[in-house]
Amino acid sequence: MDFQGAVTAAANLILIGVLIYYGLRLFAEYHARGKWAKNVTGLLAGFGLLTLATAELLSPRLAHVLSAVGQTQIPVVLLWASNVLLLAAIAAFGIITHTKPLRLWHERKIERDLHRELPKIP
Repeated sequence: MDFQGAVTAAANLILIGVLIYYGLRLFAEYHARGKWAKNVTGLLAGFGLLTLATAELLSPRLAHVLSAVGQTQIPVVLLWASNVLLLAAIAAFGIITHTKPLRLWHERKIERDLHRELPKIP
């Protein structure tokens, strides 16, 4: 291994170590706040499903089926559907982000109006 390869390998190991350290700090923060159980179970379930999907994709029979499906127009349809769903998610996020302050303002206005109508008792 030459010097450049050794430096690259060392830099990669340092980067992996920093990422592991940062991930453990985030986990410690979630644990301290008490939200870690929900997040960890979701994370482990997601990794489990990704592992299952990878195992299925690596089977020879399914690889042959995927190759046959890839020759049709289904990948193009799925790509369009994915783009439409992503744009819908972006739009929904924008709508939720911009309407929440309006809803809070409206709730405060209703609360102020209700307090105005109440008699002031000393």
